[in-house]
Amino acid sequence: LPVPGASLYYETYGTGPLLLFISGGNGNADIWRPIASVLQANFTVAIYDRRGYSRSYLSATQPQDYANRLAVDVEDARLLIDHLSKGPATVLGTSSGAIVALELLLRHPTHLRTLIPHEPPAIMILPDKDNLTAVQHNIYDTYRKSGIPPAMIKFAAAYKALDTLGPFLSSMDAKNGPFVNGNTLIWLERELLPYPLHDFNLTAMGQHKELLLLANGEGSDPTALQRRANDKLAETFGLEVVLFPGAHTGYQTDPLAFATTLVTALVKK
Repeated sequence: LPVPGASLYYETYGTGPLLLFISGGNGNADIWRPIASVLQANFTVAIYDRRGYSRSYLSATQPQDYANRLAVDVEDARLLIDHLSKGPATVLGTSSGAIVALELLLRHPTHLRTLIPHEPPAIMILPDKDNLTAVQHNIYDTYRKSGIPPAMIKFAAAYKALDTLGPFLSSMDAKNGPFVNGNTLIWLERELLPYPLHDFNLTAMGQHKELLLLANGEGSDPTALQRRANDKLAETFGLEVVLFPGAHTGYQTDPLAFATTLVTALVKK
């Protein structure tokens, strides 16, 4: 799909109302293929590489608005919804993709049937945001000074995910594929700071709280900031958090159970 400054690679599965998945820090559509194959009987499932990641190539002639990258990410999602659906869509974003999804709710609520932020690392809505902000900056500074592995050790500690550090680091090994290194660098350079540190307008978000379905991984540490953010949104808006199978990547590790929970939650909503 041609969009200003880029072309978006996407895939669709099945027929029915549109269900759009927004990837997190690896930006890649491939992580959703297992769950897309499960859900295609109920939905038109759309998955895509976010701008600059993998096969969603940046323009060779047009500039990028990196100062407003999150807003551009949101517009890409909106354009994809417009392209694939004549009506509002159900959107699930995970991790930094959930940051994109929440901002989509604020900017384009009429495009949404239901908005599902899965473990958004929304630091600025948390009471200890000052300390978490300093930690996030330290992770970035470590990456700039010493490279990816030592930075990711600090990242895993900050996000209470040291038990998955080995697989996490392995997933960033450039030997895994031609897009891996580029994707990792985009995340570190363009998203590691601005996305978690984005300051959401909770007053405006509350005006659309009926569209929210908050989702956390039941296997994630309850004290991890990516779980606490949804807990804070639930407290603020008088909502419940639905616990989904698996931890931060349950859609990959338990796609069938994750899909079943998703469909059940949407029916109840």
